[in-house]
Amino acid sequence: MQEVILAMLAKEPSHGYELRSRLRGALGPVGEAMNAGQIYVTLGRLEKAGLVACELEAGQGPDRKVYMVTAAGQQRVAAWLAEVGWPGPAPTEFHLKLAAAAAGRLADPVALVDAQRRELLRLLRDTQRAALDEPPGTDAGLLLEGVALRLQADLHWLEACERHWLKRAGGKT
Repeated sequence: MQEVILAMLAKEPSHGYELRSRLRGALGPVGEAMNAGQIYVTLGRLEKAGLVACELEAGQGPDRKVYMVTAAGQQRVAAWLAEVGWPGPAPTEFHLKLAAAAAGRLADPVALVDAQRRELLRLLRDTQRAALDEPPGTDAGLLLEGVALRLQADLHWLEACERHWLKRAGGKT
C-alpha cells in the first residue's frame, strides 16, 4: 500500500481523502471496504520515513494536510515499478501498480505487464523442468503442479491486463 500511495503522490500532491477516493476509484467495488484510517496511518509512516512531506493548507474549515512525495519517495516508487517476481503481488496490488503508473505517467503499464510476464514465463519453465525431474506421485510433484497451475493462471490474467491497457492507450487488442 505504501508504494501505491507514493506513486499517487508522484502524480500530484494530495489530501488523504483525495488519495482514498482515487484508490477506491481504481479498485471499484473491491475498494469499498477500504478503511480511511489506513490511508492516514500509511501517510504518517511514509512521512516518518522521509518518503513524503506535508504542508498545512488553510481553508474555510480546519487546516488540512497536503502530502507530497520527496526525492527518496520518488526513488522508492521507481524501484517498486521495476520490481518483478513471484509469488508476486496479489492481483489487487499489481492492478494498483498499473493504475498508479499510468495515472502519474511514471511507467508504461503494458511494459510493466510485459516484464512481469517474462518473469512468470521463466518461473514456469523452471517449475516444469523441476516437475519432470520429480518421480510420479510424490508430494513435491503435487506442489510443483500447483505452482505451475498458479503461474499459468497468473499469465492468463496478465494477458487480460495487457489487452485492457492497450485498449486504454488506443492500441489494438
